[in-house]
Amino acid sequence: MFKIFINGSSGKMGLSLINLINQNKKFNLISEDISLSDVVIDFSHPSSTFKIVQECSVKQIPLIIGTTGLNKEILNEITNASKNIPILLASNMSIGILQLKKSIHNFLKYNENKIDCLIEEIHHTQKVDSPSGTAIEINDFIDHIDDKKNVSSIKINSKRVDDVFGIHKITFTMEETSISFKHEALSRDIFATGALECASKIHKLEPNIYKFEDIIN
Repeated sequence: MFKIFINGSSGKMGLSLINLINQNKKFNLISEDISLSDVVIDFSHPSSTFKIVQECSVKQIPLIIGTTGLNKEILNEITNASKNIPILLASNMSIGILQLKKSIHNFLKYNENKIDCLIEEIHHTQKVDSPSGTAIEINDFIDHIDDKKNVSSIKINSKRVDDVFGIHKITFTMEETSISFKHEALSRDIFATGALECASKIHKLEPNIYKFEDIIN
Protein backbone atom coordinates (compact mmCIF):
# COMPACT_ATOMS: atom_id res chain seq x y z
CA MET A 1 0.00 0.00 0.00
CA PHE A 2 1.41 3.38 -1.04
CA LYS A 3 1.15 6.09 1.58
CA ILE A 4 0.53 9.47 -0.06
CA PHE A 5 0.66 12.98 1.36
CA ILE A 6 -1.12 15.69 -0.65
CA ASN A 7 0.21 19.23 -0.56
CA GLY A 8 -2.79 21.37 -1.46
CA SER A 9 -5.39 18.91 -0.19
CA SER A 10 -8.06 21.59 0.22
CA GLY A 11 -7.89 22.63 -3.44
CA LYS A 12 -10.00 21.19 -6.23
CA MET A 13 -7.26 18.89 -7.49
CA GLY A 14 -6.48 17.87 -3.91
CA LEU A 15 -10.09 16.93 -3.29
CA SER A 16 -10.18 14.92 -6.51
CA LEU A 17 -7.06 13.03 -5.42
CA ILE A 18 -8.50 12.33 -1.97
CA ASN A 19 -11.68 10.94 -3.52
CA LEU A 20 -9.76 8.58 -5.79
CA ILE A 21 -7.39 7.47 -3.00
CA ASN A 22 -10.33 6.62 -0.76
CA GLN A 23 -11.75 4.42 -3.54
CA ASN A 24 -8.51 2.54 -4.16
CA LYS A 25 -7.13 -0.02 -1.70
CA LYS A 26 -3.69 0.40 -3.29
CA PHE A 27 -3.26 3.81 -1.67
CA ASN A 28 -3.44 5.22 1.83
CA LEU A 29 -3.84 8.94 2.55
CA ILE A 30 -1.42 10.51 5.05
CA SER A 31 -2.91 13.72 6.37
CA GLU A 32 -0.64 14.74 9.25
CA ASP A 33 2.94 13.48 9.46
CA ILE A 34 4.55 13.85 6.03
CA SER A 35 7.47 11.69 7.21
CA LEU A 36 5.18 8.65 7.11
CA SER A 37 4.45 9.04 3.40
CA ASP A 38 6.05 7.16 0.50
CA VAL A 39 5.25 9.88 -2.02
CA VAL A 40 4.14 13.51 -1.88
CA ILE A 41 1.83 14.93 -4.55
CA ASP A 42 1.79 18.71 -4.90
CA PHE A 43 -1.12 20.58 -6.49
CA SER A 44 -0.94 23.86 -4.62
CA HIS A 45 0.45 27.39 -5.06
CA PRO A 46 4.03 28.17 -6.15
CA SER A 47 4.91 29.57 -2.70
CA SER A 48 3.77 26.32 -1.10
CA THR A 49 5.56 24.25 -3.73
CA PHE A 50 8.85 25.94 -2.83
CA LYS A 51 8.49 24.83 0.80
CA ILE A 52 7.41 21.27 0.02
CA VAL A 53 10.35 20.78 -2.35
CA GLN A 54 12.75 21.67 0.44
CA GLU A 55 10.97 19.43 2.95
CA CYS A 56 10.83 16.42 0.63
CA SER A 57 14.51 16.83 -0.21
CA VAL A 58 15.52 16.82 3.44
CA LYS A 59 13.26 13.87 4.31
CA GLN A 60 14.14 11.92 1.15
CA ILE A 61 10.54 11.59 -0.09
CA PRO A 62 9.81 11.31 -3.84
CA LEU A 63 7.76 14.25 -5.09
CA ILE A 64 5.17 14.73 -7.84
CA ILE A 65 4.59 18.37 -8.81
CA GLY A 66 1.50 19.40 -10.79
CA THR A 67 1.53 23.04 -9.70
CA THR A 68 2.11 25.47 -12.56
CA GLY A 69 3.32 29.06 -12.78
CA LEU A 70 6.63 28.22 -11.07
CA ASN A 71 9.26 30.95 -11.22
CA LYS A 72 13.01 30.59 -11.79
CA GLU A 73 13.79 30.48 -8.08
CA ILE A 74 11.46 27.53 -7.51
CA LEU A 75 12.72 25.71 -10.60
CA ASN A 76 16.27 26.12 -9.32
CA GLU A 77 15.20 24.67 -5.98
CA ILE A 78 13.61 21.73 -7.78
CA THR A 79 16.85 21.16 -9.70
CA ASN A 80 18.83 21.12 -6.46
CA ALA A 81 16.37 18.77 -4.76
CA SER A 82 16.45 16.37 -7.72
CA LYS A 83 20.02 15.47 -6.73
CA ASN A 84 18.53 13.83 -3.62
CA ILE A 85 15.09 12.57 -4.70
CA PRO A 86 13.17 11.66 -7.86
CA ILE A 87 10.83 14.50 -8.88
CA LEU A 88 8.08 14.42 -11.47
CA LEU A 89 7.49 17.91 -12.85
CA ALA A 90 4.46 17.98 -15.14
CA SER A 91 2.01 20.70 -16.10
CA ASN A 92 -0.49 18.09 -17.31
CA MET A 93 -0.87 14.49 -16.16
CA SER A 94 -3.45 13.36 -18.68
CA ILE A 95 -2.58 10.36 -20.84
CA GLY A 96 -4.69 12.03 -23.52
CA ILE A 97 -2.13 14.83 -23.81
CA LEU A 98 0.54 12.22 -24.52
CA GLN A 99 -1.62 10.87 -27.35
CA LEU A 100 -2.10 14.43 -28.61
CA LYS A 101 1.68 14.92 -28.73
CA LYS A 102 2.13 11.64 -30.61
CA SER A 103 -0.42 12.73 -33.22
CA ILE A 104 1.32 16.09 -33.65
CA HIS A 105 4.69 14.38 -33.91
CA ASN A 106 3.44 12.03 -36.66
CA PHE A 107 1.92 14.95 -38.57
CA LEU A 108 5.11 17.02 -38.49
CA LYS A 109 7.22 14.00 -39.40
CA TYR A 110 5.51 13.66 -42.79
CA ASN A 111 4.57 17.28 -43.46
CA GLU A 112 6.54 18.97 -46.23
CA ASN A 113 4.69 22.33 -46.28
CA LYS A 114 5.43 25.59 -44.55
CA ILE A 115 2.83 26.00 -41.80
CA ASP A 116 1.73 28.37 -39.04
CA CYS A 117 0.68 26.97 -35.67
CA LEU A 118 -2.00 28.27 -33.30
CA ILE A 119 -2.33 26.79 -29.82
CA GLU A 120 -5.71 27.59 -28.26
CA GLU A 121 -6.19 26.82 -24.57
CA ILE A 122 -9.31 27.31 -22.44
CA HIS A 123 -9.47 26.83 -18.67
CA HIS A 124 -11.68 27.82 -15.75
CA THR A 125 -11.59 31.40 -14.51
CA GLN A 126 -9.79 30.46 -11.28
CA LYS A 127 -6.67 29.28 -13.11
CA VAL A 128 -3.94 31.77 -12.23
CA ASP A 129 -1.32 31.21 -14.95
CA SER A 130 -1.93 32.26 -18.54
CA PRO A 131 -0.99 30.76 -20.91
CA SER A 132 -1.34 27.37 -19.27
CA GLY A 133 1.69 25.27 -18.48
CA THR A 134 0.41 22.67 -20.93
CA ALA A 135 0.17 25.22 -23.75
CA ILE A 136 3.75 26.32 -23.07
CA GLU A 137 4.83 22.67 -22.96
CA ILE A 138 3.16 21.97 -26.31
CA ASN A 139 4.78 25.10 -27.77
CA ASP A 140 8.22 23.88 -26.67
CA PHE A 141 7.45 20.34 -27.84
CA ILE A 142 6.56 21.50 -31.37
CA ASP A 143 9.62 23.73 -31.55
CA HIS A 144 11.83 20.84 -30.42
CA ILE A 145 10.54 18.19 -32.85
CA ASP A 146 10.28 20.50 -35.88
CA ASP A 147 13.45 19.08 -37.44
CA LYS A 148 12.49 20.24 -40.93
CA LYS A 149 11.88 23.80 -39.68
CA ASN A 150 8.57 23.96 -41.54
CA VAL A 151 6.70 25.65 -38.67
CA SER A 152 7.00 29.35 -39.50
CA SER A 153 5.32 30.63 -36.33
CA ILE A 154 3.68 29.43 -33.13
CA LYS A 155 1.10 31.55 -31.31
CA ILE A 156 -0.84 30.86 -28.12
CA ASN A 157 -4.37 32.12 -27.52
CA SER A 158 -5.63 31.80 -23.91
CA LYS A 159 -9.21 32.07 -22.67
CA ARG A 160 -10.73 31.71 -19.20
CA VAL A 161 -14.30 30.38 -19.01
CA ASP A 162 -16.33 29.13 -16.04
CA ASP A 163 -16.32 25.39 -15.36
CA VAL A 164 -13.89 24.38 -18.12
CA PHE A 165 -11.40 21.77 -16.90
CA GLY A 166 -9.04 22.19 -19.82
CA ILE A 167 -9.22 22.38 -23.61
CA HIS A 168 -6.14 22.44 -25.85
CA LYS A 169 -6.55 22.77 -29.59
CA ILE A 170 -3.57 22.91 -31.94
CA THR A 171 -4.19 24.08 -35.49
CA PHE A 172 -1.64 23.97 -38.30
CA THR A 173 -2.50 26.25 -41.21
CA MET A 174 -0.96 26.11 -44.66
CA GLU A 175 -1.80 27.88 -47.89
CA GLU A 176 -4.83 25.83 -48.88
CA THR A 177 -5.94 23.97 -45.77
CA SER A 178 -5.68 23.61 -41.99
CA ILE A 179 -5.40 20.60 -39.70
CA SER A 180 -6.38 20.58 -36.01
CA PHE A 181 -5.66 18.34 -33.02
CA LYS A 182 -7.70 18.70 -29.84
CA HIS A 183 -7.77 17.39 -26.29
CA GLU A 184 -10.53 18.21 -23.80
CA ALA A 185 -10.55 17.16 -20.15
CA LEU A 186 -14.09 16.45 -18.96
CA SER A 187 -13.13 15.97 -15.31
CA ARG A 188 -10.24 16.74 -12.95
CA ASP A 189 -10.12 13.01 -12.23
CA ILE A 190 -8.17 12.49 -15.46
CA PHE A 191 -5.25 14.46 -14.00
CA ALA A 192 -5.59 12.88 -10.55
CA THR A 193 -5.57 9.39 -12.08
CA GLY A 194 -2.36 10.19 -13.94
CA ALA A 195 -0.73 11.55 -10.78
CA LEU A 196 -1.62 8.42 -8.80
CA GLU A 197 -0.33 6.16 -11.56
CA CYS A 198 3.01 7.98 -11.34
CA ALA A 199 2.93 7.82 -7.54
CA SER A 200 2.99 4.02 -7.72
CA LYS A 201 6.13 4.08 -9.89
CA ILE A 202 8.28 7.06 -8.93
CA HIS A 203 9.72 5.48 -5.78
CA LYS A 204 11.62 3.01 -8.00
CA LEU A 205 13.48 5.78 -9.83
CA GLU A 206 16.84 7.37 -9.16
CA PRO A 207 17.08 11.03 -8.08
CA ASN A 208 16.40 13.23 -11.11
CA ILE A 209 13.74 15.42 -12.72
CA TYR A 210 11.26 13.39 -14.78
CA LYS A 211 8.55 14.23 -17.29
CA PHE A 212 5.11 12.61 -17.17
CA GLU A 213 5.86 10.49 -20.25
CA ASP A 214 9.10 9.26 -18.70
CA ILE A 215 7.19 7.55 -15.90
CA ILE A 216 4.00 6.54 -17.71
CA ASN A 217 5.93 4.92 -20.57
